[in-house]
Amino acid sequence: MYTITAGSWLRIGILGAMFGAAFMFTELALEGVGPRLLVACRLGLGAILLLTIAFARGTGLPPVRGEGAGRVWLFALGIGVFTNALPFFLLSWSQQFVASGFAGVCMAIVPLMILPLAHFLVPGDQMNLRRVIGFLIGTTGVIVLIGPSAFAATGAEFEVTARFGCVAAALCYAIGAILTRLCPAVDLISLSAAALTIGATLFVPYALWAEGIPQNVPLISVAALLYLGTFPTGLAQLLLVQVIRSAGPIFMSLLNYQVPLWSMMLGIVFLGEQLPPNIYLALLLILSGLALSQAAALRRLFSSRTSRQP
Repeated sequence: MYTITAGSWLRIGILGAMFGAAFMFTELALEGVGPRLLVACRLGLGAILLLTIAFARGTGLPPVRGEGAGRVWLFALGIGVFTNALPFFLLSWSQQFVASGFAGVCMAIVPLMILPLAHFLVPGDQMNLRRVIGFLIGTTGVIVLIGPSAFAATGAEFEVTARFGCVAAALCYAIGAILTRLCPAVDLISLSAAALTIGATLFVPYALWAEGIPQNVPLISVAALLYLGTFPTGLAQLLLVQVIRSAGPIFMSLLNYQVPLWSMMLGIVFLGEQLPPNIYLALLLILSGLALSQAAALRRLFSSRTSRQP
């Protein structure tokens, strides 16, 4: 049975802000390194952060011997590949050839991919009509927010392949969420550290082979890489595991509706971008879809808060 609390909502709000800001920092990081090295730095720095936290707490990595140890590490491998290394690579490669908004729309369909997977694989996460309608409304809101430019052809040579790459990345995130929920009981920080360590171990050698060691990286790019590795990779992995294990993968998928909103709001505040005219309609659709898909959880949250009042 899942427990969706005010802390659960706070965690996905923090995750939305971190991932939304990642778009700005990615642009800055790409001024000094290539897309593969950017992913390698994210994975490597995130793994170092979580390994430091895990060993400082005395838990370290999950045990490699004993009952169920092999299953835990197998799930950690799946999480490291499907939540981190593979979608990071697919998106970084695909965004060279597709309109920038297309990837945002693809991330918004992650909840729709999670619904059938959770229905058949995760006990207690059965699909119902209310949830499907809510997620469809939210996805429509994201499409309205980003606008028709997301679907405009760029004329790039690998554009069709890159579009499939974005959809494949969304499917990877959905699979990663299900694997995180189905993983046997284990310390959450240990599991997060193991997943990122595996992802970094698999991807860093490939990135160095493909792009080599960069020279004369601007300080602003270094700062951006530190942000990307620390917050939307290292700390985000830990928060994602906590949310999925406690509140479920369907609840976690609400994050994908927040990211475009946060990205746009941060761009307006820090980069002086213009407020799009369709943002109010988009916001109405996204919030309506969120409220419909999570109506039961919201009722439980507000009723519990009311019952605690004197």
